[in-house]
Amino acid sequence: MNPTMNRRNYLKSSLALGSSLLLPAGVIALAGCSGTAREHGIAAFDGKIMGTGYSVLTTGQQDMQADMQADMQADMQADAQAGVQPGEGLGQRIHAVLQDVDTHMSTWRNDSELSRFNASEDGDWQPMTSRTLDVIAHALQTSKASEGAFDATVEPLVSLWGFGAQATGSGTGSTSSRPTREAISRTLGQIGFDAIDVDLAAGAVRKHTTTAQLDLSGIAKGHAVDRLAQLLDLEGHENYLVEVGGELRSKGRKPDGSGWRVAIERPEVGRRGVYKAVDLDNRAIATSGNYRNYFDHNGTRYSHSIDPRTGQPVNHALASVSVIADTTMQADALSTALMIMGPEQGMAFAEQHQVTAHMITRQGEALVEQHSPLFAALAG
Repeated sequence: MNPTMNRRNYLKSSLALGSSLLLPAGVIALAGCSGTAREHGIAAFDGKIMGTGYSVLTTGQQDMQADMQADMQADMQADAQAGVQPGEGLGQRIHAVLQDVDTHMSTWRNDSELSRFNASEDGDWQPMTSRTLDVIAHALQTSKASEGAFDATVEPLVSLWGFGAQATGSGTGSTSSRPTREAISRTLGQIGFDAIDVDLAAGAVRKHTTTAQLDLSGIAKGHAVDRLAQLLDLEGHENYLVEVGGELRSKGRKPDGSGWRVAIERPEVGRRGVYKAVDLDNRAIATSGNYRNYFDHNGTRYSHSIDPRTGQPVNHALASVSVIADTTMQADALSTALMIMGPEQGMAFAEQHQVTAHMITRQGEALVEQHSPLFAALAG
């Protein structure tokens, strides 16, 4: 990906505002006007990172100048606070923030900060950068609140079933075999978020067992979106829509004064379509689903959503769940937790903990929606 080229192209046809912009993880951004982004005062940036795509839309005079004057020196103070080096323009700085997240939190890179911790057999406190520690701490907090439905140490199980960075068992998206009961039972013994301690004041983390593995894939994309929002805020942008891997966060309005409107995708294999539209008013949304990443074995479909409590892929009627929250990191982790819980337990959790959640379940051939009370006011 060439961020310099992308920031000058304004995404052209791919962000044509006369049609919906399909995003890869269950949400759709609805632009609501015809023509290209540039013609409507929207600067657009996109690219590939963290094994997925990203896009950033910013509006207003300052946003356009940030793109058109890409060769001007970056604001040194804003860059320093955002944790990136000065670049040639906003597109470059956006990509640098995402590279920073990938460098520290990816389990697909052996040289990442997280992978080095996972490979270590040292039970002593190990120093780690503050941003990674913050994400780990939030992941562990969600793990505890959800009683293990979201578990930051689930990586060995995900890999056993063939969906993780260190996959040893099955394949994805094709006919494959499931792990044995013995392998599942043995791997379950390696799972448990209480095996990880974080000391934010000391800037360190430790594991109680040498086999403990941290997996931030259920929260890192949300954190990346929040980092981009922080960058844009520091540089004075008042209106934007940020997306990484289908997780979104908005601020302000579009040039015509309307809000950023997004749609929850229909959870159907091989098709893209709108199920429900909502106004994303200075908040974030994340969606988890079990209809894209799976494998079939002996007539049974196995989802990539692995329940850390049982060691098995989820087997319930919930097809997708979307959560709206103040930060994308919160929405990302909670949508994963509710997806594991299933429709009944998940909705009870959402109501008890005041989570703004929307669920789509399968009932035979039909799709049926339900949502928490807080979601009702947002639906279009």
